[in-house]
Amino acid sequence: MAPKVLHMLFEHASGYALFKVKEFEEISMLQPEVEESVKDLSKFNSIVKLVAFSPFKSGANALDNINSISEGVLHDDLKLFLESNITGKKSKVQLGVMDPKLAGAINETLGLNASHIGVVPEVLRGIRMHFPNLIKGLNDVAQSKAQLGLGHSYSRAKVKFNVHRADNMIIQSISLLDQLDKDINTFAMRIREWYSYHFPELIKIIPENYMYAQAVRLIADRKTLDESKLEALEEVTMDSAKAQAVLDASRSSMGMDIAQFDLDNIERFADRVIDLAKYRKSLFTYLQGRMSQVAPNLSALIGEQVGARLISHAGSLTNLAKYPASTVQILGAEKALFRALKTKGNTPKYGLIFHSTFIGRAGSKNKGRISRYLANKCSIASRIDCFSETPSAIFGEHLKDQVEDRLKFYETGEAPKKNIDVMKEAMVLAADASKSAKKEKKKKKKDKKRKLDDTAETNGDTTLDDTMNDTTEEPDAKKAKKKKKKDKQNESVVSNGDVSMEAEVKTPKKKKKKVKA
Repeated sequence: MAPKVLHMLFEHASGYALFKVKEFEEISMLQPEVEESVKDLSKFNSIVKLVAFSPFKSGANALDNINSISEGVLHDDLKLFLESNITGKKSKVQLGVMDPKLAGAINETLGLNASHIGVVPEVLRGIRMHFPNLIKGLNDVAQSKAQLGLGHSYSRAKVKFNVHRADNMIIQSISLLDQLDKDINTFAMRIREWYSYHFPELIKIIPENYMYAQAVRLIADRKTLDESKLEALEEVTMDSAKAQAVLDASRSSMGMDIAQFDLDNIERFADRVIDLAKYRKSLFTYLQGRMSQVAPNLSALIGEQVGARLISHAGSLTNLAKYPASTVQILGAEKALFRALKTKGNTPKYGLIFHSTFIGRAGSKNKGRISRYLANKCSIASRIDCFSETPSAIFGEHLKDQVEDRLKFYETGEAPKKNIDVMKEAMVLAADASKSAKKEKKKKKKDKKRKLDDTAETNGDTTLDDTMNDTTEEPDAKKAKKKKKKDKQNESVVSNGDVSMEAEVKTPKKKKKKVKA
């Protein structure tokens, strides 16, 4: 039996390198000696010899190759590199590879005996350590730049998400919305406790947090409250009776007097709470807009807040679409579920779905049924939102009508429509909506073309007018120029003619003198 030839494939940020290991049989038997020789370059050069090196064409090509290697797929460039540089019978060649997935792909596609065990990791470790010295024209600076650039592009490609389906924006906004609700409640309680020393009767008249903070900011010192501030109080409380009650209570209040310095601090804190409440409203409108773009059917079915909480708890819209309806039903009640399984008690009937209005409207006997039915519809809506190309709320509205009909069925016994008929109607409406959307896009494109043509025509008319003016002005200018040229030519001819005549007269006189002499 002829000894096998061992080749080493090394994937570098700059390209693919193929090395041949000398005296493979001896090296495989003496692995400790190989480990020691890896540290010394002179010894390692006696073991490994460079066969071929194929640099990447560009950064995009390098990223494409490294993505395929990380997924265990044999890239076309690597396949061509191995086929062109490994010669001889495939049964007598053994290829050392670091990644076991890549080794399996090479075995399947090329039929080579690829291995990642034994002495292969130690030899590849030495190649990685001494790679700049083994390749001509490659130094440490170029190697570090190539590795850094490829590492950044690879991580950026893994981290990036689809901008049109901004699940991360929804997750962050709903978590911030919940945090703002908690903070506003705690800050409002602090204002009540702080201002109640001065005006304790205001809590019973205005129980709302935001309205209470506005009233504190307006009233400040209760002794200065009079009928001139009654209209402003009516705008804050949205009720004339409440405003009058606040005015009457301020005149006969049991609160203590407070210094102006303390009132200033209370007013500043009230301003902060009011600003937080306003930002909370703007954040909620932002969340509504994002949900209408990302998950319109889910938001139409169960509401923006509950739908966003489901997406946030699942991690993304795709994860929520993968969940079955039984998981969506108890999503958010994991602790109660595991506690019930441990104690062998009753499992929870609902999780985050409990915050929807359907379960609150259902009777105590039918809450479990309606939660199961609602979870089924939520899973359908999330799958439609996740995998549809053109988002629309048509299916969500029809699913919401189905839940309403099921509530009526539990209350009155009226039979609802079948799911097949409802989905057929929704499909027809969705097809019509998509057609109308395409028509609108075509109209917009045509309008843009018309505008461009109109602007081009207007520009063309102005240029034609300018050229016409130029042509009308050109003959006169040309005539003037021609006259000037003719005058100059005549002057030059006359002057040249005088000079020549004088020269002709002088020359014969000189000749005559010479002849006489």
